[in-house]
Amino acid sequence: MKAILVNEDKSLRWDNVPDPVMKECDCLVKIEAAALNRADLMQREGDYPPPADCPEWMGLEIAGTIIKVGKEAAEKSNWKVGDKVCALLGGGGYAEYANVKYDMLMPVPKNCSIIEAAAMPEAFATAYLNLFIEGNIKSGDTLLMNAGASGLASVIIPMAKAFGIRVITTVLTDEIANSIKHLNADRVVVTTKEDIAEVLKEELENGHPVDVAIDCLGGEIMGKCIHYLRHGARWIMIASLAGTKTEIDLKNIYVRNVRIIGSTLRSRAPEVKVQILASLVKDVWPKVESGEVKPTIYKVLPITEAEVAHDILYKGENVGKVVLTVE
Repeated sequence: MKAILVNEDKSLRWDNVPDPVMKECDCLVKIEAAALNRADLMQREGDYPPPADCPEWMGLEIAGTIIKVGKEAAEKSNWKVGDKVCALLGGGGYAEYANVKYDMLMPVPKNCSIIEAAAMPEAFATAYLNLFIEGNIKSGDTLLMNAGASGLASVIIPMAKAFGIRVITTVLTDEIANSIKHLNADRVVVTTKEDIAEVLKEELENGHPVDVAIDCLGGEIMGKCIHYLRHGARWIMIASLAGTKTEIDLKNIYVRNVRIIGSTLRSRAPEVKVQILASLVKDVWPKVESGEVKPTIYKVLPITEAEVAHDILYKGENVGKVVLTVE
């Protein structure tokens, strides 16, 4: 089969690799679409190696058709050849085929295309993990989701809204703010015009403090913002695109009982991921099927144009997810 490989100069190529060797607990999936994540860029640069039992090529979320079911997978699940599925992978999604353990597969939701389904497993699992498991967020709470035009924000914001959560998000320009209106965030802060720390201070003083923040930016502004949260709030760090250093008033942290939580999905034990996927199918898939939650697709490209697709993420051009199709 073919997969996307990284050359020595970090460029990409669509080249031959060995066919997957199935285990009895696996289903073999013919990949029809694979979505991009920033973790793919990190892996390409050599900063985010895949788990030891995963292929070397990138790709954390796919959708396609089951073409073979292992003996154990058949005994322990209801999957069968021909089922349309999406899957969360440790790696290896930029390819024609993938082996997936039966409990890491999810059905493609009704009223959902294969392209939309490919954009869901990693992003939706990350959203669920940080909103409900790490964040313990509840209906009526307020969420700060930084970088509102990101692929992850395009999932987290509507998911939070579907569960009755008030959402504040940040963007760089009025143009970007207009492009994410469909996500229905309650307050969109254009950070070139407003100071997000001052906005959070205002929200606190007006009785609407942030209960949970999901932050992929970090940097200097994180330390300024964390002073203006609800008592007992959770600030969840999932990346540090704006810088790895900040200055925090530690007294504010313990006086206000604020918790800073580092969180990545990829590092979770398989049994934790299985639990998250089962929760998605039970709690979130009905909201997908009703249209309350949908991934935002920015662009669809053939997998042979993976380098062009990566450039979109490198340049920060996308509002929502970029998806590769596999013919």
